[in-house]
Amino acid sequence: MDGKNVRLTELLTSTEHKLIGGDTEITAVTNDSRKVTKGSLFVAVRGYQTDGHAYIEKAIEKGAAAILCEEPVKTDVPCVVCADTRRALAEVGALFYGEPSKKLKIIGVTGTNGKTTTTYLIKQILDLLGYKTGLIGTNQNIIGDEILPAARTTPESIDLQKLFRDMVEKGVTHVIMEVSSHSLALSRTHGIVFHEAVFTNLTQDHLDFHETMENYMEAKAKLFSQSRHGVINLDDPWGEKILEKAECPVMTFGTKKAADLFGENIRLSERGVIVSTKLGGEKYEIRLGIPGMFSVYNALSATAACLGMGIPMDDILKGLVLAKGVKGRAEVVPLSAPYTVLIDYAHTPDGLENIIKTVRGFAKGRVITMFGCGGDRDRTKRPIMGEVAASLSDFSVVTSDNPRTEDPMAIIRDIEEGLSAYKDKYHVVANRKEAIRYAMGMAREGDVIILAGKGHETYQILKDETIDFDERAIVKEIFKDAGI
Repeated sequence: MDGKNVRLTELLTSTEHKLIGGDTEITAVTNDSRKVTKGSLFVAVRGYQTDGHAYIEKAIEKGAAAILCEEPVKTDVPCVVCADTRRALAEVGALFYGEPSKKLKIIGVTGTNGKTTTTYLIKQILDLLGYKTGLIGTNQNIIGDEILPAARTTPESIDLQKLFRDMVEKGVTHVIMEVSSHSLALSRTHGIVFHEAVFTNLTQDHLDFHETMENYMEAKAKLFSQSRHGVINLDDPWGEKILEKAECPVMTFGTKKAADLFGENIRLSERGVIVSTKLGGEKYEIRLGIPGMFSVYNALSATAACLGMGIPMDDILKGLVLAKGVKGRAEVVPLSAPYTVLIDYAHTPDGLENIIKTVRGFAKGRVITMFGCGGDRDRTKRPIMGEVAASLSDFSVVTSDNPRTEDPMAIIRDIEEGLSAYKDKYHVVANRKEAIRYAMGMAREGDVIILAGKGHETYQILKDETIDFDERAIVKEIFKDAGI
């Protein structure tokens, strides 16, 4: 089929359904009524803010040739009824694009923190070995040398299948992708068989969606029911539970427990990490030029995933030595200043703790942390992040992140609940650009300023608009204009 015109009944062979009306030709598949064109199959998916069933009439007006929904509707076009249109969208999408995932080796990385860096490390190892790779994740999507924008960490199932098809057509053999808990809970990856599944860690985030950490863990664990082989961080408190639920062979890694890939004699510096490990009676030294204890775990997870694919350890070690950092992850802004400005995506309590502790390990002066919390997201982590920043930093500047529909000051007040014991160790500047100016203005020789939360993002989402906001450019502008 491969994304070309196909009969409706051909798309339904993997889906339990009831067809009301006759067969018809389908030219496209979408769950977005705005993208419906003549001949489309419109899939009505129930969302958390809107219900696709409310847009069936609009889709037909725009030329939909058939409707896939969860309850019968009176239409002049064929109507397919099934129990779960989210799963059906993934099944139909795979068939429409020629089941491209079956022609690829797909490595899925899930966890609260470390997903992006781990995917890039695996990609760089595979690239060095001459494989043509694709990458899907938070920062961007990549097909070979082609870089594409990413709207979300894991695309909707129909978009994901199209991306796989495009990768196959361009000769990609291996795809490394971040698999979010949302995508697993919402069946975006339904039907995909992963060659490798990697679990990095689980810390508080997204409880606005999952409600409990147990639900959050259950969503992550789904990845290990659709993979041929798994890689699990045994040091993480949730690692044992993920391991218990895994339905595939697993290689564990860690530094504290008796993991299959055990890291010891860990040496940390501002230049990166060195980890000793053993495999098959042989001793090896893993070297990665990205500082921080989290880099130890990222290196071990990437190593274990590549071993699971049958890549020799010596080739993996060469790839890690040459690996570069990821935009927005412990990224230093180049300035001719006596202090350092570092940008990091940390937006969870654990992520913030990791980056502050990493910087604390090499900073010659004070550690100044500027951070905020996103609006319309998990409110319970806000005071926790406030306490983490204030307790570990010499000084904190509390500001706005992506407030979305919330009042920025209301978010800041939530953060301040965790700052009651640190009255003299923080300052509030709601405007994020002015907060950066404030932090840079107070910096002295040897200090390190952490701009946490936005990382690779080059925008800020406000109530009524999304504005350009590249912290690299803003830091350079402030430094130039103010002569700081």
